[in-house]
Parts: sequence; C-alpha cells; structure tokens
Amino acid sequence: MERLDLTLAQKLLKINAIMLQPSSPFLWGNGWNAPIYNDNKITLSYPDVRRFVKVELSRMILEEFPGAQVVASVAMGSIAMGALVADTLGLPFVYVRNVPKDHGLENVIEGNFEPGQRVVLIEDLVSTGHNAIKALHEMQLAGGDVLGMVSMFTYEFEDAVNLFEQEQLKLITLTNFKSMLSAAIDMKCITADDARVFEQWHDDPASWTPATLKID
Repeated sequence: MERLDLTLAQKLLKINAIMLQPSSPFLWGNGWNAPIYNDNKITLSYPDVRRFVKVELSRMILEEFPGAQVVASVAMGSIAMGALVADTLGLPFVYVRNVPKDHGLENVIEGNFEPGQRVVLIEDLVSTGHNAIKALHEMQLAGGDVLGMVSMFTYEFEDAVNLFEQEQLKLITLTNFKSMLSAAIDMKCITADDARVFEQWHDDPASWTPATLKID
C-alpha cells in the first residue's frame, strides 16, 4: 500500500517544487542558510500533481474537519490551491493577507466572511509557523471559529510544533521533511552523507552554516 506522504514527496521532488542543494545552499527570506527550498506554487503548472494535491487536501478536510463552512488560504502562496479546494468541496473561499491592504477598504481578510463561521485554514508549507498563527489570529479577531489547518508540507521544526500546540491550532499535512528526506534517498536525489547534512540543518536551522562558508 502506497504511503501518501512518500508519494507526494516524490511528486514534489520530480517537478522541483522541492529543490535540494546541500553543497550550494539557498538563502531564505528570514536570513537562514538552507540546503532546501520549496516552491510549491510550481504544482499549479502540472495538472496531475495539482489534481492530486487538490483531491488529497479536500479529502483531508472532509475527514478531519467535517464541519468546515469556509476555506481560508494564508496569503500568498496557497491562494490558488485554496480556491481549488474550496471549489471541490463546494464551500466559500477567502484569503488572509499578511498585512492590511494599503488602499480601498484596507482589508486583511479578502472575500465574504461572516462572524461565527467555522473555518479551515490552508497553507502550502509550514516552516516557522508564524504566518499561519498570524492568519489564525486575524480570523479569530474577525469572529471566525478556526477548526484547524491543512498544509501540503511541513518542515516539522520543533519551535513551530511547539507554537501550534501553544496556540491550540491542529495541523494536518500531506507530507513532511522526514518523508521527503526518505523519498530523496530512495530516488537517489541525495546520498546518505547528504542526508546527514540535512538532518544537521534541521536540528538548528537558524544557526546552521554550510561547509562552503565555514572558516577553520
């Protein structure tokens, strides 16, 4: 029987939605050096992968959050997929901005939303978790009853796990860092030595320095 987490990880690696460069790390927007970079928006360009993710996220919501009345994406990366999922489920769709719109109605939540509605948040990936929690707070301030969050991928960072527990936000994901690493080894995208580099980075991503930048 195929495991969903490994199957999706393989699909994401094949289309370079997940890119692995242990010898030439990426610089993340938060200043971290990282041997991995996710661009899950690429899934939208591959109909078979797009359909797979849409169907599995929809199934996850039906199973884990059957009372959901609204699908809400965390801007910006998950807006398109969130709209596809909402359409599949026949539910209203909104999205939550990182900052209020700087003109017009100055909205934070875009779309028609009524206080008291039961909401499921959607993210394309969870790293530090800060954007997800900000969206949670905005929905709660607007009177939303947030049931939980679904995401395509999570890095499983300890700080993020603790943050979600502290905020009592239930997170369900299709795949994760450990499954991706396992899939990458099986697909021969990386070696066992490379895998150890990824594990070291994962243990302390904020302080990790790639070997190419280390000075003896």
